[in-house]
Amino acid sequence: MLRCLSLLLLLFLFANSTTLAQENPHEFLLLGDQAYDEGAYQSAEAAYRAARDKEAKAQSSYNLGNAIYQQQRFEEAIPLFENAARQATNPEVKSKAFHNLGNSHFQMGQYQEAVEAYKNALRANPSDRQTKENLLRAMRQQQQQEQQQQQQEQEQQESENQEEQENQEQQQQQNQQEQQDQQQQQEQQQNGDPNEEQENQQQPPSEPQDLSKEEAERLLQIMDDEEQKVQEKMQKKNAKPSKSGKDW
Repeated sequence: MLRCLSLLLLLFLFANSTTLAQENPHEFLLLGDQAYDEGAYQSAEAAYRAARDKEAKAQSSYNLGNAIYQQQRFEEAIPLFENAARQATNPEVKSKAFHNLGNSHFQMGQYQEAVEAYKNALRANPSDRQTKENLLRAMRQQQQQEQQQQQQEQEQQESENQEEQENQEQQQQQNQQEQQDQQQQQEQQQNGDPNEEQENQQQPPSEPQDLSKEEAERLLQIMDDEEQKVQEKMQKKNAKPSKSGKDW
């Protein structure tokens, strides 16, 4: 039923927009209010836009912002409520515009902006109980948000400090290892390389070099002399008469 009424309202609106515009933009506001009360926010938006285009008043911006807010287009509603609050001369309209501006910021999680909007609403209408309640909720949410941000910043700082400490320890270990390596190299250079000495000890004995011709002849002469001496001793031993064992 509401959808049918909204469609009929839109058809009526666009079919008679020229006539209505020529007569009085207030007719658009009435059509928008009727659609808004029935929950037909798209039709209400169209009617309020037509009224605002004909005559940019605070009430038109405020009503258009409400229709858009009900469609959960909060970011789009913010400048309309700001414009309505700026143009309004009626304290009640100004208070409502700031109030709904605070609601839009609150829905977007912009609690600091919501707090400021609610405060401005109370300046225009200090007795608005709903605005006071919304202000308290926004202040609590703002406090929680700030605490969460502080906690996140603290955790991030601790993580960065821990990472920096780990990097310093790693660099210190690397420097110590480099110093140990340098010291070991210096000791090896001063004392000699034990591995090289061990390799020298494990090398097999070298083969004898070939004798020169002169050394070979001299060695043969020495061997001949030794052989001749042996022969002479043997001859002397054989020439000596042996004694008889019988006494004649």
